[in-house]
Amino acid sequence: MKTKMDLQRFAGAPLVDASQGMLSKGTTLGYKEHGASGDFTLLNDIKTVPEVGQSPEKVDVTVLTDSKKKAIDGLQDSSSLAFVGVYKGANFKAANGIATSGKIYDWILTYPDGLTVTFTGKASLKLGQAGINEALSFTVTVVVSDGPDYHPVDVVPAG
Repeated sequence: MKTKMDLQRFAGAPLVDASQGMLSKGTTLGYKEHGASGDFTLLNDIKTVPEVGQSPEKVDVTVLTDSKKKAIDGLQDSSSLAFVGVYKGANFKAANGIATSGKIYDWILTYPDGLTVTFTGKASLKLGQAGINEALSFTVTVVVSDGPDYHPVDVVPAG
């Protein structure tokens, strides 16, 4: 039996060509204890990923002589990130372990083209509502204490 190798992965090329846009299929969420060395463990069967980023808070600098309100950018607000997973037993058990440990974790969100987003934070867990003919889900909410930081892939020009 021959093993097929994808040499593009070893050449540093993106895993998926995102030049025309990108499907979210293959996006993964990984975690490990904060500061630990080694690989991230995947939290399996994640269904939705939230918007990831920061918005600056608005600081009002209007004075009494101004005829219109004025504002400047304040500190960026790293809000909580809520990831929804499909309940499959083992993945819920893993999420529950993360949430009840009381520990801070390093997280990595990896998109199909190799783009990664890293952040640090403590997680909580919420079991989703149950309904007729609906899959049971759960939400892992990470209160971001550091990040998110983007790590884009090097794009190799086509041709």
